[in-house]
Amino acid sequence: MSYRELARTTHSVVFPLGFFARLPYAMTPLGTLLLLQHATGSYAFAGAAAAAQSLAIGAGGVIVGRLADRTSIRQLGVLMAVANAVALAGLLAATLADRPALFAAAVLVGATQPQVGPLIRVHWSYLAQSRPEQPTLLTTALSYEAAADEASFIAGPAVVGLLAATWAPVPTGAPLTACIVLLLAAAAPVALLYTTAPERAPSRSAASPLPRAGLVAMCAAMAIMGAIFGTVQVGVTAHATAANNPSTGGLLYAALGAGSAIAGIAYAWIPSRVALRTRYRLFAFGLLIAMTLLPAGGTRLPLAVVILVAGIAVAPYMITIYAITERLAPTRVAITMTIVCAAGPVGTAAGQSLAGLIVEQSGYRAAFLLPPLLAAVALILAMTDRNASAERNS
Repeated sequence: MSYRELARTTHSVVFPLGFFARLPYAMTPLGTLLLLQHATGSYAFAGAAAAAQSLAIGAGGVIVGRLADRTSIRQLGVLMAVANAVALAGLLAATLADRPALFAAAVLVGATQPQVGPLIRVHWSYLAQSRPEQPTLLTTALSYEAAADEASFIAGPAVVGLLAATWAPVPTGAPLTACIVLLLAAAAPVALLYTTAPERAPSRSAASPLPRAGLVAMCAAMAIMGAIFGTVQVGVTAHATAANNPSTGGLLYAALGAGSAIAGIAYAWIPSRVALRTRYRLFAFGLLIAMTLLPAGGTRLPLAVVILVAGIAVAPYMITIYAITERLAPTRVAITMTIVCAAGPVGTAAGQSLAGLIVEQSGYRAAFLLPPLLAAVALILAMTDRNASAERNS
């Protein structure tokens, strides 16, 4: 299926609204760091609160998944968008209070994240289940979503930096204020356009157990990817600081998203005859090859080029994880998708913490040794996992 045909399968405004709706997810972490550091003067406190916020996003994702398994993803999407807007307003107001209030407000912002990415993938899964005559619809949709995710992580930090630099009266509050506007103007409206779950026999849906072994494997794979994101983020930030040009850290990290976005678009062109298990193993191996380039960045090769090339391996690996997750339990795709997606920020928080310790002890180059090790674990997981060969049992 081409992207033009994909656009005809759903409401056309889903695409622009869906992109703007996911920007708060990309903007909130950096916006929170800026706000809390400005309010308290402490990078340590701001970093700890941001890490707690990431963990809350993961925990909140599991809760959202369980709720989505029992109710309409339309209602849930609108409710979470409004709740997150209120929580962000509370975080802005908490800057007038003490540190415990700020910390609690930051965690609440994470817990109420509307999970736009996971829920919009559930929308595509439901749509694909209702249109069996279009077998490649889901693959094309997941490819687009991966590219849109990466584009949002390029645009989001850039918007935060622009707002913080130009909105002089309230520089640190401007990014989160923009997030509130985006949540109410994009995240809530796009949720009203989600496709609802297809009709199924109530007894079968209620009795359908969660595939725990498969979920654990996919959560581990997504957590590894999140940890790679976290370590690369810390590594490029430390590299930029060491070069006395800290503003380039965000641009270097954006190169990872740029490479991933390109590969995400191209994923849809892979012939459907290539089995999911083959893709999983192949792209896990590609991830390992790509990550082994990182230690050479900044020494034998320009770091920006290395990160851009490494990013090409990211989207295909993640899209395959989503595709496997969608097959695990087609009658409970909402909870499986959100649980697996929730593992990402948990892995990111762990990767940031570990890489931070390594940078403190051994410098930024040591942080770039972690992604190859993580990718090696991902390859072992892909070679031993059997869920990729599971047939859809809808």
